[in-house]
Amino acid sequence: MGVVEVLDPAQPARTGGYKVDVSRGERNGRVSSEWFNRPDDERYLSLDDLWANVKGRSERSRSRVVQMADIRVEAARDNPERLHLMLPKAQEPVAPTHWAFGQLASIVGAPASYLRQLPAPLAGINLQYGLTNHRAEQVKTFETEDGRTELRAVTGPDYGRIHDHELVEAVQRIAGNGTGDTRWKVPGVLDWSTGVYNPDVEISRDTTTLYASDRDVFLFLVDDRNPIEAGKLPDGSPDLYFRGFYCWNSEVGAKTLGMASFYLRAVCQNRNLWGVEDFQEIKIRHSKYAASRFAHEAAPALTRFANSSPQSFMNGIKAARQQIVARSDEDRTDFLRKRGFSKVESGKIIEKVLMEEGHPPESIFDFVQGITRLAREKTQQDARLTLEGHAKKLLDRVG
Repeated sequence: MGVVEVLDPAQPARTGGYKVDVSRGERNGRVSSEWFNRPDDERYLSLDDLWANVKGRSERSRSRVVQMADIRVEAARDNPERLHLMLPKAQEPVAPTHWAFGQLASIVGAPASYLRQLPAPLAGINLQYGLTNHRAEQVKTFETEDGRTELRAVTGPDYGRIHDHELVEAVQRIAGNGTGDTRWKVPGVLDWSTGVYNPDVEISRDTTTLYASDRDVFLFLVDDRNPIEAGKLPDGSPDLYFRGFYCWNSEVGAKTLGMASFYLRAVCQNRNLWGVEDFQEIKIRHSKYAASRFAHEAAPALTRFANSSPQSFMNGIKAARQQIVARSDEDRTDFLRKRGFSKVESGKIIEKVLMEEGHPPESIFDFVQGITRLAREKTQQDARLTLEGHAKKLLDRVG
């Protein structure tokens, strides 16, 4: 697993948790989507358990480049509804997974959904014709032995595979087991009735944010026992943030490798992220030099974020609060209209700040809060993303 370098253990959380204001900032539903769609057998209670699973799978796997024309397609002898593939120099046929079959069909230009509806012998004839006559001469296969040999991926010969366990190991170097032995852990839960975020929640199949399937891994961790105060709320109480990040990968080509870091105010029971600020994302396609980019770009970026001081973030929030851009109603309307907002949208943004903050917008921070609140009410995805983009540009001005 390599050398593990972790942060100091977290401080005990304040009894009862932390009062937060989730009406500010943005909502991010990426983790919630993962949480909602993962069955129990894809949920893990610790990074150690997750690593053991994906590492063991990797050790039972091999990748090789083969000639497409040398792949033979045959119907399974014991199941005429299923295809098997005979690869060059293989001792026995391999069974393509649903994902690998789709990849192979895509490479030869055949509609996978149509082939799956055909009897196996007929689908095999069509697939064999595509393999024999396709322009591309080679493909890279990824085979895993688990009682039987499965073909888990078929990609181009230059596919740059980053194994799932490599990403998990990069996270373990800063997060240990992900259960609270370091600052970084599976998140707690927001109590909507009180507005209090409790970081100390038992990690279970229902609460975990550590996932792995036969196609991918996804991990979300937070530093939620060490709140960051960046300004005050209208009532004078502290505006608290926590650091968080999530990352993902697919060693079979179903996803890019990526990671996102941000500050957030809370995580609810459905694993939505609330009050998100300063969202930063890195994506790496599995191209020829992907492994090198992961080693020299993505993994170090994760470590830098984990060990970095929040001072620059706090300074940015402070600067946004102090940068006054409008002192009259005319200034406010002009400020928004010059940035592409309609007269109606401008009025709504001003009204929302007045209602929530108790004063009309004056600073960059005020306008950002008003814009993000309006974005939440937009039901159309494009309109919401446009508004969130405006808010980010305003904050970038003082970043």
